[in-house]
Amino acid sequence: MGESSQTPQDGYRLDWPQVRRDWPIWLLLLGSFLAGLWAYPHLPERVPIHWDLQGRPNGWGSPFWAAFGVPLLNLGVYILMLISPLIDPKRANYARFTGFYRGLRWLIVAFMTAVYGAAWAAGLGYSVDIALIVPLAVGLLWVYIGNSLGRVRFNYFVGIRTPWTLADETVWQRTHRLGGRLFVVTGLLTVVALPFSRVASFWVLTGGSLATVIGTLVYSAALYLRRSRPEGGE
Repeated sequence: MGESSQTPQDGYRLDWPQVRRDWPIWLLLLGSFLAGLWAYPHLPERVPIHWDLQGRPNGWGSPFWAAFGVPLLNLGVYILMLISPLIDPKRANYARFTGFYRGLRWLIVAFMTAVYGAAWAAGLGYSVDIALIVPLAVGLLWVYIGNSLGRVRFNYFVGIRTPWTLADETVWQRTHRLGGRLFVVTGLLTVVALPFSRVASFWVLTGGSLATVIGTLVYSAALYLRRSRPEGGE
């Protein structure tokens, strides 16, 4: 998924070539709606839609929600990700991370589709290890995000948006480099912990994600304050 040939002056464009390159997403969306149409008549009145840390169902929903809820949500998220850069005052910067942003759209739709498929498979009576699927998928998503986060340029919709990263582009860049490392470490540790304990993997994911949020928040504030001092500018 290489970077687009667009230059920063071109900015973000929403046109047929842009949408056409998202053909894997359209295949996943179409497949999930078709799967929902097939599964809907076969689903029981109560379908598991939430699981505990051991992978046991502890939340239930209607057949319609189980069959079509996630595909509809997936479609809405994808459309939102397509159109939101159009109103971003920093729209021109999206040309610098087009490949990452497209890959992020693909992976979010793929992640939600995988969880959706596991949910209705469980509803149809198949043995599905949700406690394995979800942490594994999120861990791999975190690794992808972290590996590319340093390439995300200043904007108002994608990335680590704190008051201090939005106020100083240097703070933005350095915070994203730190956040990228933390995302990768959290994702890798989550995947590594899975063979040993599903519960441990969940807490690694939760704790690592929380540490990433707090760490980048504190770091961006401290760096901004240091750079704001007369002797701290660089």
